[in-house]
Amino acid sequence: MSQSKPNQLPKLPARDPLGHKGTFGTVSIVGGCSTADRIMAGAPALAALGALRAGCGLARLLVPAAIAPTVLAVCPSATCTPLPTGADGRLAASDCCAILDEAASSSQCLVVGPGMGNDAAVGSLTLRTLQQDRTPVVVDADALNALATIPDLHLDLRAGAILTPHPGEFRRLATALRVSGDPTDAASRPGAAEAMAQRLGAIVVLKGSGTVVTNGHDTWVCPSGHACLATAGSGDVLAGVIAGLVAQHAPRGRGAGSGLSLLDCVRLAVLGHAMAGERWASSRHADAGLIATELAAELPSVLGELGG
Repeated sequence: MSQSKPNQLPKLPARDPLGHKGTFGTVSIVGGCSTADRIMAGAPALAALGALRAGCGLARLLVPAAIAPTVLAVCPSATCTPLPTGADGRLAASDCCAILDEAASSSQCLVVGPGMGNDAAVGSLTLRTLQQDRTPVVVDADALNALATIPDLHLDLRAGAILTPHPGEFRRLATALRVSGDPTDAASRPGAAEAMAQRLGAIVVLKGSGTVVTNGHDTWVCPSGHACLATAGSGDVLAGVIAGLVAQHAPRGRGAGSGLSLLDCVRLAVLGHAMAGERWASSRHADAGLIATELAAELPSVLGELGG
């Protein structure tokens, strides 16, 4: 294991004072659920807030049509492309494919999974985002659980994939991939995350106290964090922050971007997210009670401190 020290992280590049929305990249978030037994609109909206607070130029939400107004009410700065559903509210996978393909070609990073539920279409749509090789994909939440049901998953990944499991999601996916290691034991977490990253050829962000970030070769354990981050929506914000920094700074197909590697974008996003939790706890003199929109609001100043 090659473990980087915190002071080895690069600085976030300075923002181009002559830039525009296109300069700073587009993040598309595929998520949300609107069925008879479950409605989840907050998660994709929080991911969009995270991406925008991290500085991306545009956040686009791809959500079931029925919840589009609710999602935009939470994050009115985003745009929205409704996803078609059947009469039962479940995603119509075949009708969504063209929308996902267009999003992959017109975005600098995709997020898939926040609040998608356990719809049978989630697996096929997640896999479709990962089978393209143009645009990096942050795979979060329900998309991770869906991947655990796909045989020989490692044969289908072509995208620059960033997986963000909490320990429970990690266990389910690790079982399917026949990867060993305890995602809750501090001594075992780095090795377990490395094994999954090597198996998939992806970056793995194993969330929790001392979040582990690894591409299977270089591994870093976040030195910051706070118990207040253990709250609903915190992971959705993190997925958005990762995507926001990737959209701005990771190399793009025609050489644009600020020159940070995909791994460095992810490490800086994880550190900024952790520091934002610490900042909120310090300013409120509290260990609990953080809500995700407050976490997102702390991000610009914290990420500013990580800049060069």
